[in-house]
Amino acid sequence: MASSNEKSATFLKNYGYDFLLGSIATFYILSVPYTKVEESFNVQAMHDILYHRFHLDNYDHLEFPGVVPRTFIGALLVSLVASPIVFITSLLHLPKFYALLIVRMALGCIVLYTLRFFRHQIRNKFGHQVEAFFVILTSIQFHFLFYCSRPLPNILALGIVNLAFGYWFQGHFYAALNSLIFATTVFRCDMLLLLGPLGLQLLLTKQISVWGALKHCIVMAFFCVGITILVDSIMWKRLLWPEFEVLWFNSVLNKSSEWGTHAFHWYFTSALPRSLLAAYPLSLFGFLVDRRVRSFTFPALAFILLYSKLPHKELRFILSSVPIFNLSASIACNRIYNNRKKMIWNLLFLVMLGSLLMSLGVTITTFTASYWNYPSGHALKKLHRTGFQSDTNEQLVHIDTFSAMNGISRFCESDFPWRYSKEEEIKLQEFQQRNFTFLINEHPVINGFKCLFTEDGFSRMRINYGFPPILLVKEPKVYVHGNLENNAVVNKIWPGCP
Repeated sequence: MASSNEKSATFLKNYGYDFLLGSIATFYILSVPYTKVEESFNVQAMHDILYHRFHLDNYDHLEFPGVVPRTFIGALLVSLVASPIVFITSLLHLPKFYALLIVRMALGCIVLYTLRFFRHQIRNKFGHQVEAFFVILTSIQFHFLFYCSRPLPNILALGIVNLAFGYWFQGHFYAALNSLIFATTVFRCDMLLLLGPLGLQLLLTKQISVWGALKHCIVMAFFCVGITILVDSIMWKRLLWPEFEVLWFNSVLNKSSEWGTHAFHWYFTSALPRSLLAAYPLSLFGFLVDRRVRSFTFPALAFILLYSKLPHKELRFILSSVPIFNLSASIACNRIYNNRKKMIWNLLFLVMLGSLLMSLGVTITTFTASYWNYPSGHALKKLHRTGFQSDTNEQLVHIDTFSAMNGISRFCESDFPWRYSKEEEIKLQEFQQRNFTFLINEHPVINGFKCLFTEDGFSRMRINYGFPPILLVKEPKVYVHGNLENNAVVNKIWPGCP
């Protein structure tokens, strides 16, 4: 019979890397549980699926549809995984906030499980040391593990892309293409920019044929389009293929530029350095010293180059390419580590260690800034914890657009006597005539209301000529106001506002 030490060794051997990556992702979830506007559709959809179920008229997206429609398929899958645990929390009468943590953990598990599949193919193809360096690089980078549990369409697609990379390395080329077709037609139409270069490379290297690609992929494409039209037409109550409308909005009409633009080189000079950190120069080094790297980095590089043509750019758009660059960097790390007894390689080894430590420092700093980037979520939590009891039966809280975009979702709401309103386009002078008990918004002064307390948010980073070398500057971002006509609000002692 195996001893406890042997069982522990076996567990660490089989699941140690998963435990490490999962622990870091869980820490991010527990420390920064709130979500922003980019995640709002899927967050609200998961809430409504879990709590409203078949009562579609109560769903948030019908009242606040957003700029473009999104698919419900990802929210349905994650909610299905999370529903047994959410059901238990409901039986225990725990706040809905716990369900937010659960759905985010469920999504994180899905993404990390698909990354595990890809990682195993890395181990089979390049060895255990390359896999170890891959895990190290992923662990000390902030963005991948921070985002892997965030219900963005990009992250839902990321899970499928990880599968595609794994199938590609496994030699199941049509399965890889079908995975990318699913990601493209259902979650993110921009995955077409990855599907095209990968398919072209497989054709040019004669690993697939044109007829084989047509035979295997056309059926998959029609199936995926049919599934998303069926599900989303029901949920949106109109005939709809969401990602086609997104493609038309972003690429044909170029409306995404209204949310800001960047230069063509921005992904290479800003997004990749911030997301990869030390792995960025190491991936370039791997590209130079190992010819195998060039074949599997071509689709990722082509993906980013093609994406660079779109003026509106965000780091999350190219997050699915990070595992490939990390693999290239891992091969470079392995080459440096195995040759470290030679003088020049030993110097490179010391530089590599220093860059990994610097990456860890940058990740800690970035995490701290992100913690303070959800001020309205913290403000609503603080309001709930005040123990305030109104002299009326209801406590109606109005949440303005800024607050709804920076940390507050349906999961953050509490039960009676709390009620919430996200009514838009209310002028400041009109609030005095309404029956709101509290306001959570971005305005420091509102007639008829008393400013009760503020919540600081991250503003900028400042260089410090000492330790620590970088300081985070915070400033008031969200203000919580109480109605002056409510005696309980006026008489209670509040922290106040500056």
